[in-house]
Amino acid sequence: MFKPYKTLFLGAGLLASFFLAGAAMAQAADVAAVASAPVAAVAAAAEENPYGLSALWSQGDAVAKGTLLILVLMSMASWYVIFTKYAEQSKLNKQAKAAQESFWSANTVEQGKDTLQEGSAFRFIAEKGLEGASKHTGLLGAVDFNEWVTMSIQRAIGNVQSRMQDGLAVLATVGSTAPFVGLFGTVWGIYHALVKIGISGQASIDKVAGPVGEALIMTAIGLAVAVPAVLGYNWLVRRNKAVMEQVNAFGSDLHAVLLGSAKK
Repeated sequence: MFKPYKTLFLGAGLLASFFLAGAAMAQAADVAAVASAPVAAVAAAAEENPYGLSALWSQGDAVAKGTLLILVLMSMASWYVIFTKYAEQSKLNKQAKAAQESFWSANTVEQGKDTLQEGSAFRFIAEKGLEGASKHTGLLGAVDFNEWVTMSIQRAIGNVQSRMQDGLAVLATVGSTAPFVGLFGTVWGIYHALVKIGISGQASIDKVAGPVGEALIMTAIGLAVAVPAVLGYNWLVRRNKAVMEQVNAFGSDLHAVLLGSAKK
């Protein structure tokens, strides 16, 4: 008489086993889905962006490619000027230090000039000062000696200053025009993107975002070119000012020494 209860217990056990097995399988499926989600996200992120610089270059016309090349050339020119002017300023600082150490310890201006290396800006100023002091004859003799020597030294200093400012106009030009060049590329790209959208007759987000995003890259490139040029220009102008203070001080001292030597 206990057989029905045994059958009932057996059926309940089987149902419980199936329920536990189904729960375990569902939990395993959830774990697998959670584990595979980062992998899918990484795979999606690893997909190549179809609207990058490569698409801009391959799909752009001659005007867009020309604008991009102009921005690249402007960037190369600005970085070239920054590095070359920094090297020139560093070289002039070394020349100023050498002149301070050797020139003023000489017995005469001529001997002091010979202690400076060839090509030195300070040697050039000393040579011009000596030339002005020695050529104060003929019609030039009617000019006051003090004014004539001053003019000779100031011309030499102006020559050095002009040479130190070479290239800074390139940085100023790039810094002021690169954003507008990039903006021109953006306007041109948006125009062609709208033309393509109008021809296709589709204005969905995938049809609009890609071409417009490619066009906006031009503005970003223009800003990336302009910002280093402006910062480099301001930095080099400040360094030029510090260097020229040493050159002007040398010229003033040389002027006083030449006047003193002439009186003796």
